[in-house]
Amino acid sequence: MSKGKILVTGGTGFIGSHTTVELQNAGYEVVIIDNLSNSNADVVDGIERITGIRPVFVEGDCTDIDTLHRLFKENPGITGIINFAASKAVGESVQKPILYYRNNLNILLNLLDLMPVYGVKGFVFSSSCTVYGEPDQNPITEAAPTKKATSPYGATKQICEGIIADVVRSGSPIKAILLRYFNPIGAHPTAEIGELPNGVPQNLVPFLTQTAMGIRKELSVFGNDYNTPDGSCIRDFINVVDLAKAHVAALDRMLEDKSDEALEVFNIGTGEGLSVLQLIDAFQRATGVEVPHKIVGRREGDIEQIWADPKRANEVLGWHAETSIEDTMRSAWKWQQRLRERGIM
Repeated sequence: MSKGKILVTGGTGFIGSHTTVELQNAGYEVVIIDNLSNSNADVVDGIERITGIRPVFVEGDCTDIDTLHRLFKENPGITGIINFAASKAVGESVQKPILYYRNNLNILLNLLDLMPVYGVKGFVFSSSCTVYGEPDQNPITEAAPTKKATSPYGATKQICEGIIADVVRSGSPIKAILLRYFNPIGAHPTAEIGELPNGVPQNLVPFLTQTAMGIRKELSVFGNDYNTPDGSCIRDFINVVDLAKAHVAALDRMLEDKSDEALEVFNIGTGEGLSVLQLIDAFQRATGVEVPHKIVGRREGDIEQIWADPKRANEVLGWHAETSIEDTMRSAWKWQQRLRERGIM
């Protein structure tokens, strides 16, 4: 018996694909839409190999409202949406702000517009700890003020959160949960799916594993003069499968009416800060593989240090980060080795 039909936008991407797996494992039917701008349709095969179930896959762009109308008509009965569809690289957003604002805002507006039309009740938004800016103190709770974003990417997350709050406040018949993630890394333990951005990776761990594999010459560490114990930026690195499970918990909460609140916010992190240099060390210890790296100048848009207080997610959602950093790094390396076996990377 299905728990309901869920639309996962950006569902062939890194977090979207892992969340699709966890949704299917939890008994939901999944419809994926993705324009494949930063992913590959083969991911659907990986999802099927893990779960034994092939999600419905629509290749399309969520900025095109006619495509979305067609999707809802051809897949009636969608009760929830998890929105991952967005441009998401901090550095690129500084270079291409208009692309980021146009893409990320239009996708959200289209989805919120169509939810009441097609009777969709629950909306989970893929937000980010970047909405907090440079925090006054760590660990950071949901009550911390949002500050001026340090990048257009972060600004789009703040604006999207504001739009969702306004739509819920207007009396629209929907519930929404904003999940502010910290830094998702790793891969599924089966190595059937993982992080595979098109072109040169913008994210730390795929660049790290590609460097360890010899595909990249060396990893650049952006700055070692921050006010942190080893001078490199500190982040809260969370295993992607743990993160995916938070989305299932959020959907369950809305669709089973476990909350009277129409809008809720949760930090999704481990509660521990780890520096970039510590992460490289954790990878080397977990795998026994060296990662050539060098210190370069700071990168515009980077926050010095931030990590989560995940107590609210732990207590209210009943969700906990469970995977160790060593197991997470081993999963990322296993995924990189699988890509090599398949002749991809």
